[in-house]
Amino acid sequence: MIITRTPFRITLGGGGSDLPSFYTSHGGFIFAMCINKYMYILLNRRSVCDRKIVIRYSQVETVDSIEEIKHPLAREALRLHNVCANIELTSIADMPAKTGLGSSGSYLTGLLTAIRAYKREPASPADVAEEACRIEMDILKEPVGKQDQYMSVLGGFRKLEIDRGGKVTVGHVPVDFVTANELVSKARVYYSGVQRSATAVLKNQDNATRQSKNPDHNKVIECLLNIKDIGQRIYQSFLERDLDAFGSLMDEHWKFKKRMSASISLNVLDQLYEEVKKRFGVLGGKIIGAGGGGFLMLYCPRPGRELDEFMVKHGMPRISYFPSHQGARVVSDLTAVDDFDQI
Repeated sequence: MIITRTPFRITLGGGGSDLPSFYTSHGGFIFAMCINKYMYILLNRRSVCDRKIVIRYSQVETVDSIEEIKHPLAREALRLHNVCANIELTSIADMPAKTGLGSSGSYLTGLLTAIRAYKREPASPADVAEEACRIEMDILKEPVGKQDQYMSVLGGFRKLEIDRGGKVTVGHVPVDFVTANELVSKARVYYSGVQRSATAVLKNQDNATRQSKNPDHNKVIECLLNIKDIGQRIYQSFLERDLDAFGSLMDEHWKFKKRMSASISLNVLDQLYEEVKKRFGVLGGKIIGAGGGGFLMLYCPRPGRELDEFMVKHGMPRISYFPSHQGARVVSDLTAVDDFDQI
């Protein structure tokens, strides 16, 4: 059995500029961090001598061939590496899916890491990330960008600069332990309880960006250009260890993000956001990920106990987190023991 552990991520700046519909004309910029919430993939060679493939997630699939697998990421990852029989694959996650933390990217890169360990075919993190991008963007034609795949394999605080040809240049961002502690204390994360499909939200943005005749084209491009610029300023605020500047820039970012689509936010969250700014001194906030629900990050420079109590009363408990500096990795590999036992 092989077990991999892959972190989820929180985008801190530039979200949306990593989609090809935008970066092929303007280049992309992402600043993000991985957190200590993980996707676990268990890949096991079954002891029974049949050729079935078993996939366990929110459903259980038992199939005779790759083509029968309904889970698109599992199907295409196994197909790409020709792992086609006598395999059991299980995924376990610390956080719910469809909440803006990049769970699909974590699942896919974790699975590819497990498959490569199973086949004894190691690859660099960048190669695994590009393999995942190829599956999601080229094979499955999903309206996604490149940040989730790169962040999940690399971990830590990273800036991703994407040129017009899609090449990703990765930069490590030196965030010390004191600054990380300050961040998790002030940038508090709450679960809205709403799960949504990022694909639906991103598809509208992607269509508007690609189609010059789309009535929202100019508005979406303008918003993404501003979001990219704000992302670069957020990155600079971290270099200068000025987290209050990051909090204020989140508010600026949120205004541009909401302008892109009515489906990005919810009325109840908009009203709540305005209230916490007035009552608790929140400088800024954002819905993590594409929008429409999931997790809400609020930056509060004051002690946040009263804010936490207020959010709980509105059905949104605070979620603890801390930056994770490890990307996708194999945490257990028992196949070598099994191979020895068979000698």
